[in-house]
Amino acid sequence: MGEEGVTVMELSRDGQNRELKLHGTYGFPVYVDRKCISSYPTGFFPWHWHDEIELTLVVSGEMEYRVNDSCYRLQEGQGLFCNSEALHFGRRMQGDCDYISITFHPRLLAGFDGSTVGTKYVYPLVGALASFKLSPLISWQKAVLEDIQRVYQMCMEKPALYELDVQILFWEIWREVYANCAEQAESAPSEDPEKLKRLRAMLAFLHEHYAERVTLEALSRHVGLCKSECCRFFKRQMRVSPFEYLLDYRVGRSLAFLQEGYSVSQAAEAAGFSDPSYFAKVFRLRTGRSPSSYRKEAREGEKTDMQHQNLHINSKTVQEGRQ
Repeated sequence: MGEEGVTVMELSRDGQNRELKLHGTYGFPVYVDRKCISSYPTGFFPWHWHDEIELTLVVSGEMEYRVNDSCYRLQEGQGLFCNSEALHFGRRMQGDCDYISITFHPRLLAGFDGSTVGTKYVYPLVGALASFKLSPLISWQKAVLEDIQRVYQMCMEKPALYELDVQILFWEIWREVYANCAEQAESAPSEDPEKLKRLRAMLAFLHEHYAERVTLEALSRHVGLCKSECCRFFKRQMRVSPFEYLLDYRVGRSLAFLQEGYSVSQAAEAAGFSDPSYFAKVFRLRTGRSPSSYRKEAREGEKTDMQHQNLHINSKTVQEGRQ
């Protein structure tokens, strides 16, 4: 997208907040990306989870990264290991943050069902440790961070045999993780499955009913808690109240509506705001711009993309005509 526009980063999720994006292919379940937190207009990527393991490396800047109950401050050169099915969220702190994100499915390492490698080395760690920080000051973690960088470069450049080389790098990463974390995983308290199930149910309820009038009473009834305990539980896990989370989610949903060409009042209503003026106020607080200016930038960016695409098609047609 051209500099004139804005980039909208949306995570496609199901009713349980599981991310639906395809992480690579079934045959090679690896997805590599590099982005800036500023590519999310709200300054954060929303809470979500997926079956894949995720490795993060901060290239520049810093970000706050939360995984289940844990909160990390990641600075340049540091990284994070986020395990399969762990709820996670990230946001910028001061300034922007440029980071590499790599996701891969455990079966890439485990191979076929019932394999000795999977049974002995892979699945005992999957889900045992929700997350841990990677520091370049610790030798084995520095090696992991360097391998993350190599995986990224391999997947971007795609040299001959790169799939083999990437697979080898993942094995090196996992060997370091297993050798240094297996004992910790055995002794670490396991995540409370009921707690995570309840939290996912709360998030699913808010995501399903965001366009409606949502009350604390309805949310608490949905998960079988009294209103006060429901609010305490949510805030303890998410660090924000249900109402604050819902506001952020509604603003996030409104971005897509505005990009699609909805008027400000239409986007406000579709996202669950009954008052367009209040929507504009909240939107500006969350994104630093008004809904109308964002809508204009998004539409101009779309036109720029179309012009670049048409230019590419016309150039290709001319080249083919000369052959």
